[in-house]
Amino acid sequence: MTTRSRPTVRSAFIDTSAYFALTDVSDNEHDQARDVAAQLSRQRWRTFTTNFILAETHALLLNRLNRTVALRTLQAIESSGTIIERVSVADERRAREILVQYDDKTFSLTDTTSFAVMERLGIQYVFAFDRDFTQYGLNVLTPEHLSQR
Repeated sequence: MTTRSRPTVRSAFIDTSAYFALTDVSDNEHDQARDVAAQLSRQRWRTFTTNFILAETHALLLNRLNRTVALRTLQAIESSGTIIERVSVADERRAREILVQYDDKTFSLTDTTSFAVMERLGIQYVFAFDRDFTQYGLNVLTPEHLSQR
């Protein structure tokens, strides 16, 4: 009898910085973002984001690009396979603890809620161009990293 091992599902968190780079063709990270997104899809990673990231992404695109792009991107994220995890009261409490603990960093509350949600869900990989994730000790996905998997 042969046993088949179940493939492990790899999970990644998607940050506002990745959504912005994917959306804005003039962004310096646009090509790299497209490459990472394509590899995540091809390799069937399970992707997560939060309602806080949706709000932050919409506001950033609204202010830097325009209303139509902001709304279209929000709708695309909501209809994608990405799981939108709601930030809980416990996540917010943990996020404030992280802000106090890392008093030498300029993490935003949205960043620290992302860290808290990633901790709760056991996610170690992030699709982001925000150095705060690396400073917190998380693994930022790059095309090179994904091509080795």
